[in-house]
Amino acid sequence: RVFLRAVNQFTSILNRFFLDQTSFELQLWNNYFHLAVAFLTHESLQLETFSQAKRSKIIKKYGDMRKEIGFKIRDMWYNLGPHKIKFIPAMVGPILEVTLVPEPELRKATIPIFFDMMQCEFNFSGNRNFHMFENELITKLDQEVEGGRGDEQYKVLLEKLLLEHCRKHKYLAAPGEVFALLVSSLLENLLDYRTIMHDENKENRMSCTVNVL
Repeated sequence: RVFLRAVNQFTSILNRFFLDQTSFELQLWNNYFHLAVAFLTHESLQLETFSQAKRSKIIKKYGDMRKEIGFKIRDMWYNLGPHKIKFIPAMVGPILEVTLVPEPELRKATIPIFFDMMQCEFNFSGNRNFHMFENELITKLDQEVEGGRGDEQYKVLLEKLLLEHCRKHKYLAAPGEVFALLVSSLLENLLDYRTIMHDENKENRMSCTVNVL
């Protein structure tokens, strides 16, 4: 709780003194995001790993602090405005870690950041594409799922939210839809592969490996 209060102090200071064009400090903002993500993903806050009694006790006393810091990360990202492009692709991995935390409200609030990153790269890259974001998300997703994170609910929500946002955009509707379905099918194959790795049946393992490749 003390750390959370400190991070909230940093948020207001960054917004007040280090955001506009003349005083923007890339390293400070970078440090802020990494600190907030480290806090949010810290093992002592992963409530689903505790017994029901311990979880209820913590929520009653402190609430789910991951949501509070997650919503702050989201707001701080949107505050960046034209500076956002400086954080792509470096912030894709940390934001992915946040969205993979199995808390539905947190996921719904932070997955749309991915669309914002796509849109930002599309507008600022000059190439009218989002290849840097795309490559980074696919690489990091592979690592995170192999590390045991991600689940079926995440796959469904990620596809749904990306499609919803892309379809409303004049230029991203077509490439965005292709990308959302690609990521969704990749995630499905990675989850299958992770499950089947403990299967005795060699053919099943081989078939899953082929699907991922």
